[in-house]
Amino acid sequence: MEKYRPQQIEKKWQEIWGEARLYQATDFGKKPKFYALVEFPYPSGEGLHIGHAFTFTILDILARKKRMEGYNILYPMGWDAFGLPTENYAIRTGTHPQVATKKNTARFRRQMDRLAFAYDWDREIDTTDPSYYKWTQWVFIQLFKHGLAYKKKMPINWCPSCKIGLANEEVVDGKCERCGTRVTRKELEQWFLKITTYADRLANDLDLVDFPKSVTAAQRNWIGRSEGVTINFPVDKGKSSISVFTTRPDTLFGTTFLVLAPEHPTVKRLTKPQHKREVENYINEAGKKMEFDRTIEIKKKTGVFTGSYVKNPLSEENIPVYVADFVVMSYGTGAVMGVPGHDPRDWDFAKQHGLKIREVIAGGNVKKEAYTGEGVLINSGEYSGLDSKTARGKISKDLRARGLASSTVQYHIRDWIFSRQHYWGEPIPMVYCKNCAEKRITFWGTDEGKNFKHLFKPPEGLEGWFPVSEGSLPTKLPNVEHYQPTGTGKSPLAAVKGWIDTRCPHCGGPARRETDTMPNWAGSSWYFLRYCDPKNDETLAGGKKLDYWMPVDLYLGGSEHTTLHLLYSRFWHKFLFDLGLVPKSEPYAKRRVHGVVLGEDGYRMSKSRGNIINPEDMVEKFGADTLRTYLMFMGPYNATMPWDTKGVRGCCRFLNRVWYLAQAKDKPDETSKSLCLALARLIKKVGEDIEDLKFNTAVAAMMGFINDWAVDEKGLSVKDTKIFLQLLAPFAPHMTEELWQEFANSSIHTQPWPKFDPDLIREETITIVVQINSKLRDKLEFPRGVGENEVKQKALDSAKVQRHLPLQHHPKIKKTVFVPGRLINFVTK
Repeated sequence: MEKYRPQQIEKKWQEIWGEARLYQATDFGKKPKFYALVEFPYPSGEGLHIGHAFTFTILDILARKKRMEGYNILYPMGWDAFGLPTENYAIRTGTHPQVATKKNTARFRRQMDRLAFAYDWDREIDTTDPSYYKWTQWVFIQLFKHGLAYKKKMPINWCPSCKIGLANEEVVDGKCERCGTRVTRKELEQWFLKITTYADRLANDLDLVDFPKSVTAAQRNWIGRSEGVTINFPVDKGKSSISVFTTRPDTLFGTTFLVLAPEHPTVKRLTKPQHKREVENYINEAGKKMEFDRTIEIKKKTGVFTGSYVKNPLSEENIPVYVADFVVMSYGTGAVMGVPGHDPRDWDFAKQHGLKIREVIAGGNVKKEAYTGEGVLINSGEYSGLDSKTARGKISKDLRARGLASSTVQYHIRDWIFSRQHYWGEPIPMVYCKNCAEKRITFWGTDEGKNFKHLFKPPEGLEGWFPVSEGSLPTKLPNVEHYQPTGTGKSPLAAVKGWIDTRCPHCGGPARRETDTMPNWAGSSWYFLRYCDPKNDETLAGGKKLDYWMPVDLYLGGSEHTTLHLLYSRFWHKFLFDLGLVPKSEPYAKRRVHGVVLGEDGYRMSKSRGNIINPEDMVEKFGADTLRTYLMFMGPYNATMPWDTKGVRGCCRFLNRVWYLAQAKDKPDETSKSLCLALARLIKKVGEDIEDLKFNTAVAAMMGFINDWAVDEKGLSVKDTKIFLQLLAPFAPHMTEELWQEFANSSIHTQPWPKFDPDLIREETITIVVQINSKLRDKLEFPRGVGENEVKQKALDSAKVQRHLPLQHHPKIKKTVFVPGRLINFVTK
């Protein structure tokens, strides 16, 4: 009997499969389609890490199984190669980003082939390929023309290490999401995309898709829709007013002060001369702080008095106006009505500044802490005695009737900061003409713009800005020697004279190109569409092919992209849907979130800890099939799991046992009845588990079956050995392919998925009802003829039963009623 030598087997079959092109998807195939998508990687210089191997194996197994079931499978792969990861690697190693990308993608692909990922390499894409980013630029131009892209100067998040601006979503706990450096503020002109225009649809349409509850909640929380009213507080004897957004107008009589953000445009006008120096000093100090630092819950709330007062629109009481940095301009109106009796933040501020704390909703003790709950209004004039909900509606209605308020919807989400001041990214395909700007000409003032049917009102302040002609795309990234970030707020492209100088698309006069590049999220916001038609040079993807393949049936990715890539790509897709370019308003029918593989010490893998597991090392030592099998066996696909080399060896032993059992020469003509039943159950179990992504229990079931096979007197027949190999094939594609050649001159991966006889399983299994005091608590399956002791033990181990009858309560069981084949009832009363 030949010894199992995975390194020899795997290399041989990888070459054969590559030549045979087994995994090509067929456009408009007659089989039902299944589009399986995994987030494409940044091709870093370090190569594939164990997390990649784990994630890609998950969908690879599902895709292989679905292909054997007769589906036309699209399982593609590409490279998200623009952006910071590649640029940082290039700077660190002194390698040009273009050279680094080519080298890294080649390494990634070789490593993927070693792990037998069944990708359709004919559809490979690369976000740095001009034939790809031509269409990324084209989408940006459509966003601009339709009023969803604009440019303005404002303070933004700035990473002093990466030397670029960051979107709010790229700042985590006040630090750069990429490098972990503390983020500062910098005022720059930036391009923005109006994702806020789609906020309601992005939130509401989550009801149309199958996403985990955690993902749905995270997206809705990030969008942060709040319904309330904007109330006008009169100032200067009613000559002007300050607008405040609130969701609790029922607490209006409890307002004892008003707070403005340091950036609020009325601060300078409202500040009295005797308070000017103090306010200016405070504003300067606040300007040095990150917005995150200003809004986190710190007990001490700083602020300064402006010397001015506003009038409460209901009580007509004069209340002081303060400037405080815990209020920010990016939410609401940048002004907050201070209700210390019913808001913890306002309570802290009032205590520290000696301001009144007034109770207007009964139910707490506002002398000790703010009461934030509902209740009956008190100290609220004619509204006293109303419950909170009723009061909210009545106060809002009365204020609106007097022209002092308006119904308002606010969002936590902000427009997407789209500019990046680095080299390695898609050039933003815009041109600025000073001559047209002086004449105040915009794109929408040109002949093309006047006839353009835009979806939304064009933004203001874009005089002199024009998109390049669509026929001239792509605007290629020039090959430069100095690609390092400048730290000046300008991209390295600003120094490329031969590239920056161009002609105005409108007047033909001298103009300059935009030198900022797009964020790394741009190319990944639509890449799943390009897989459907990767060679098309006429459009981003053909409509008929999109009609056939979209939406993505299952998208697997990480939790870290829930409020970044997932939100951005849904936004772009909805915009393309509004243009009539894609068939559905949502790109992904189902989203699942994979877990994390920790080091053997239980910590996240890192070089500093020395706990990194290199997948190539594992392949060299144990073989790719062993690694794939262990990655799926180590725990639930969405869990956080520590690596265990002992577990890898256990999976290696399992495959070795399969190798020897499958090669046994004295196979019976027929499998024994008991083993035949076990195989039928295994077919059902493995098939259902793969569909549910329960790979660990599928592997465990196959390991259990191997034990039965090894001790059975007869063993498996040739026919049933082939069935078992088919079940194992998605997990261990190389070994099963090699063993299959003993029985057939074809590929195991083109065989149909095994079926089981449901009547056989039904005849041999029964369902027993589990009751506690005659109330149904669970239903369990057993082999026919099972005895009371086995039923009792399994019933008491049931999680559902333990919720009502935990272990410590077992002595309270007074009587057990067992009806063979039907039920078991535990009596405790």
